Amino acid sequence: MARGSAVAWAALGPLLWGCALGLQGGMLYPQESPSRECKELDGLWSFRADFSDNRRRGFEEQWYRRPLWESGPTVDMPVPSSFNDISQDWRLRHFVGWVWYEREVILPERWTQDLRTRVVLRIGSAHSYAIVWVNGVDTLEHEGGYLPFEADISNLVQVGPLPSRLRITIAINNTLTPTTLPPGTIQYLTDTSKYPKGYFVQNTYFDFFNYAGLQRSVLLYTTPTTYIDDITVTTSVEQDSGLVNYQISVKGSNLFKLEVRLLDAENKVVANGTGTQGQLKVPGVSLWWPYLMHERPAYLYSLEVQLTAQTSLGPVSDFYTLPVGIRTVAVTKSQFLINGKPFYFHGVNKHEDADIRGKGFDWPLLVKDFNLLRWLGANAFRTSHYPYAEEVMQMCDRYGIVVIDECPGVGLALPQFFNNVSLHHHMQVMEEVVRRDKNHPAVVMWSVANEPASHLESAGYYLKMVIAHTKSLDPSRPVTFAPYVDVICLNSYYSWYHDYGHLELIQLQLATQFENWYKKYQKPIIQSEYGAETIAGFHQDPPLMFTEEYQKSLLEQYHLGLDQKRRKYVVGELIWNFADFMTEQSPTRVLGNKKGIFTRQRQPKSAAFLLRERYWKIANETRYPHSVAKSQCLENSLFT
Repeated sequence: MARGSAVAWAALGPLLWGCALGLQGGMLYPQESPSRECKELDGLWSFRADFSDNRRRGFEEQWYRRPLWESGPTVDMPVPSSFNDISQDWRLRHFVGWVWYEREVILPERWTQDLRTRVVLRIGSAHSYAIVWVNGVDTLEHEGGYLPFEADISNLVQVGPLPSRLRITIAINNTLTPTTLPPGTIQYLTDTSKYPKGYFVQNTYFDFFNYAGLQRSVLLYTTPTTYIDDITVTTSVEQDSGLVNYQISVKGSNLFKLEVRLLDAENKVVANGTGTQGQLKVPGVSLWWPYLMHERPAYLYSLEVQLTAQTSLGPVSDFYTLPVGIRTVAVTKSQFLINGKPFYFHGVNKHEDADIRGKGFDWPLLVKDFNLLRWLGANAFRTSHYPYAEEVMQMCDRYGIVVIDECPGVGLALPQFFNNVSLHHHMQVMEEVVRRDKNHPAVVMWSVANEPASHLESAGYYLKMVIAHTKSLDPSRPVTFAPYVDVICLNSYYSWYHDYGHLELIQLQLATQFENWYKKYQKPIIQSEYGAETIAGFHQDPPLMFTEEYQKSLLEQYHLGLDQKRRKYVVGELIWNFADFMTEQSPTRVLGNKKGIFTRQRQPKSAAFLLRERYWKIANETRYPHSVAKSQCLENSLFT
């Protein structure tokens, strides 16, 4: 990075976190420490869908006031998972309305008796609208899936000598409306010669299945009554030193002391600070680099924060550790820069979708996916089309996989979706995304929407407001998707959705696309989607659509077009898609979308090997720009 830019960043750092991230309340990832405990509630929950005509029988009969089994038959439901594919009851596959979960929990005695302990219930994700009761008491409501929410339930568990047994009831509604994100509509089919009375369907305007339920972990955790509520970190570089600007929010008391330490990967203290905000300087800094861009990628420091406070019940202390990657991100009119060096996104789009678990979080699947990403030579992905689990972001930090972090702003296709209520909710969702993911060095850009109907008059104002709001929340990162953003992301499917089979047209049409967009906006471009549907095992030569040969040939034509521009102003390419995924049923979908280079079971198609060859070649060119680029993968290198 040029010295002038470095000095500017050093001066701007405190201002960035001062004006940015002006978010109310923290959402720190739960962790165990000398002052904190966690109790995971993953496993089997009691489950019941409300099949009544109006879907409101559960509220009319107040199912939350007594054990759920007393209201009628329940089934076992694993958490986390999507409920849609678990049961043999066909009605659950496409169920729209309220479903009910319940779990009884026995708490440690100290949690219920020590009044200096704060007990919090946290739900990792409930799609899409959730109401939570604890022992029959309405405790919490949340709108929107894919993001965590929580409530302090101390007053419900510290009320007497024997309140150690908790009954947690969660009602979830997966209905999509013009004001939800993603949006949808409910259509009543009134022809009684074809449909029963009151028959309705959920219409969606996106191409993935609307899986629902408790799709991420539910847990209880504790903090002291005076506690570290939030930590915000921004980083910059000044010559060979790293600068870590921190801001800490404390709740529960104004009488406290904060000590801050930054430790390197060998647990050696490299900088100290005190107070709720400050700047730590790290001479001889080890930077966080993306995978395959440096011999020591993804270097993480640890920011240790220790709080001591005096309360009416006596002294308390709290301790929290935050991983910190020191890196910079900048955008010019033709380049995307990480740590002052040009970065080229060669990666994938993904879905949190696999087999019967739907979008339920699964550690073995996550580790498998990251092993495949590294085998592929991918250095980035977009969280299409919703925020992924927090554990995914942590893995990206650890392995150096760069993330374009996308909110559920997908399917914004109709004029009625761009209304004031939707705008307010969309801005709230962006606040929650930024609040949760702001400290992840792997996150280099926010994506506020995917393929919105930006040509609509109402959409222009709507999208500009969402983008401006996101920039005000975090000025340190660029924003995409629409043209009036920092980086332009383009989705195109030449020789697939039109000009079927005519692979010879791709290079011309791709060049025209790039040249027109760059001429108009003078901003770097990412080919954020391209691909072809392929059914594993289908073969034909010459290539025909849906065969592995056609997918491979289409990618080859795209790559020739990308190579003409990637040293100019095209700064990335993200294949659609990493793996096959489920969609709604239709005559054009054979058990889901088959554009993956891996099957839904994570087995490679022919295109995976083609892409692997390309990505490793690009990585080698980036890593060794002055040597002859090798096309083969470096099987024995430290990158493999």
